[in-house]
Amino acid sequence: MRKITPFFWYDGQAEEAANLYLSLFKNSKLLTKEYAPEGGPWPKGAVMSVTIQIEEQVLICFNGGPHFKFTPAVSLMVNCQTQEEVDVLWEKLSEGGHKDRCGWVNDKYGLSWQIVPDILLKYLQDKDPVKAKRVMDAMMKMDKLIIADLEAAYAGEVEV
Repeated sequence: MRKITPFFWYDGQAEEAANLYLSLFKNSKLLTKEYAPEGGPWPKGAVMSVTIQIEEQVLICFNGGPHFKFTPAVSLMVNCQTQEEVDVLWEKLSEGGHKDRCGWVNDKYGLSWQIVPDILLKYLQDKDPVKAKRVMDAMMKMDKLIIADLEAAYAGEVEV
């Protein structure tokens, strides 16, 4: 069976990025580190790529050079169970990068992340379109997603 593995291109910061991601997620581990052989485009012994696993998702961080940049058209969505998890990831991933609307952040390498509480997806898929719309309207006004505010919108306790 084939497996799809996200492959991210960095300009010399692949190992640094991999170490940041490993430090932020409890269920993560370093799988491999590949070093440049003699005669390649990298200096001999330089880190070419780092393969990590976050939860059950394998990611490859590759030092490809300055040729390509990340775009928000591709992002990693992180489902969070608690507001504390949202808060920590929101702050740590945006350090040196930037925060955006609706739970999106760009890390300092330019990679886009969506920091999303699990409850949001449940609410947006509710069979009651009025409740789902209230939650969508509330989310559209937020930068970092706040679980209590999403719950209040779902319950109809606030006007959005």
